[in-house]
Amino acid sequence: MTIMMDTGNRIAAKAAVMARPEVVAAYPITPQTTLVEAIAEYVANGEFKGEYICVESEHSAMCACIGASAAGSRTFTATSSHGLLLMHEMLHWAALARLPVVMCNINRVIGPGWNIWVDENDSISQRDTGWIQIYCSSNQEIYDTVIQAFKLAEHQKIVLPVMVNLNAFILSHTSMPAEIPDQQTVDDFLGKYTPHWKLDIDNPTTFGNIIGPEYYFKIRRAMQEAQMNAKHLIPQIAKDWKKASGYFHGDLFEYYKCDDAEHILLSMGAIGAESKIAIDELQEAGHKVGLARLRVFRPFPTEEVRKLGKQANLIVIDRNISIGSEGALFNEVKAALYGESEAKATGFIAGLGGKDVTYKDIETMCQKAIQGTAKEQVWYGMEE
Repeated sequence: MTIMMDTGNRIAAKAAVMARPEVVAAYPITPQTTLVEAIAEYVANGEFKGEYICVESEHSAMCACIGASAAGSRTFTATSSHGLLLMHEMLHWAALARLPVVMCNINRVIGPGWNIWVDENDSISQRDTGWIQIYCSSNQEIYDTVIQAFKLAEHQKIVLPVMVNLNAFILSHTSMPAEIPDQQTVDDFLGKYTPHWKLDIDNPTTFGNIIGPEYYFKIRRAMQEAQMNAKHLIPQIAKDWKKASGYFHGDLFEYYKCDDAEHILLSMGAIGAESKIAIDELQEAGHKVGLARLRVFRPFPTEEVRKLGKQANLIVIDRNISIGSEGALFNEVKAALYGESEAKATGFIAGLGGKDVTYKDIETMCQKAIQGTAKEQVWYGMEE
């Protein structure tokens, strides 16, 4: 093991290179740019020997990944915000074609008004494309999750693309230490990539052509089954990586001080990490509050949410808003609880546009929910 003190973007780049992809497609967009720049540095110093393709747009970046993956190559790319949105059509294509592409998305605001800070509306708006979505809360978790993402995407029971999400600037541009295992540990964990299907001129086949409703229906169902398989494989892969590296960040959730909790906070990303300090403070004040930090938004861990609902009332903080509805996590939590639990769920929307959410803010939201003074969904920290 070596210690790497660096930003989340550069640690993600290190993980991507150590996974030995054969193709990386690169196009810059703030605040993702330093990630693909770091991979370019690995190209320059000879540490990355795959194909590094500089393309003309994010749409082209995903097209390049699709072509490379369809030809049987392990592939990686990264993007953010409007870049992710420009990929939208091809995100569907990659998932429907069952291509195990791995991509880092740096969560950033959608404009206008133009803003380079964090919220999760970019990735949340892609939740129905078929991509597995994982949200990180530290630089160490970013490294470990990128490695695990390749293992998951390429598993024969999955064969779906994986999006690893990290918050803009809070993680992408903040330096924190991460332990980096030796290359052999990563090689042994991932193994050599063997595609489950590929375009092969020696064994020609038709793929992606026009099909009728009966077969299209089966394609969609197979994708759904693969997502459900991921619920079982993500915990196993996380345990296997713990054995290999010593690091474990949870599987579908990371649970923190949930034993005997009467209220459990659900949050994602950097807010999830900040929430631990709030939980410590609240417990010292005598409140029975725990934290379940959601790591995996797709597939959504419905069964785990129901178990939490049978134990405690739930408090949800969203750094996103599904316009016309409510925070996406809050909406999913309520759907999971419907008909299964009488637990009360209280939701907050906070931190949109990069507005800071401190542990004191999180404490205040939890206290409002505990006291019953919060409405069903509250916009917290709004300056009137």
